Amino acid sequence: MTKHIERQIESLKERILRLGTLVEEAISKSITALINRDTSLAQRVIVNDSDIDAMEVEVEEECLKMLALYQPVAADLRFVVAALKINNDLERMGDLARNIAKRVTQLEGGDPYDLPPEIRTMATQAQEMVRQCLDAVVKRDPTLARQVREEDDIVDEARQRIQRRVLQGIKDHPENVENLLRINSVSKHIERIADMATNIAEDVVYMVEGDIVRHRSEA
Repeated sequence: MTKHIERQIESLKERILRLGTLVEEAISKSITALINRDTSLAQRVIVNDSDIDAMEVEVEEECLKMLALYQPVAADLRFVVAALKINNDLERMGDLARNIAKRVTQLEGGDPYDLPPEIRTMATQAQEMVRQCLDAVVKRDPTLARQVREEDDIVDEARQRIQRRVLQGIKDHPENVENLLRINSVSKHIERIADMATNIAEDVVYMVEGDIVRHRSEA
């Protein structure tokens, strides 16, 4: 039975990594589309979101099958429980990438817009957090996972600066209010991607150490 569980866990890990790769690509393409004002690329992100949704369902079914057939315990049980949560967060990241892409298509048709420089800072940091949290899953590395949690503050601070810029921009240029609000929405989606990466990092700590760190500060 142990060998069967080990093989299933390796298979499940591979599926999660394939899903993670799709999600990383969607995030990267949505950000590239935003920066380059590339509506064609944005449309591809929107269309390809169905692939992420389909794979998320496959991973969930695999997790449930493992629970039913093998009734894992201890570390194996924690892995399957964490995998279910990680799977859900990855799918939500894919939705957020799709939402960014939708905003790109809306921005293209409106007034000219300039992206706040903090958008690039946020996007770069959020993408790095996604990469690191997936590495932490593969390596079962709680130290790297805890580093991801700490990096979330960088994204939050950039988001706050963008909000202030948007509010000031609405006051100074009310004619551009629609695009300014869309840019604010994009920053919110990027912040949520970082939040999802943090969730995954916390699940890695639970998976490896059995320690629930969600809602606990890193002070």
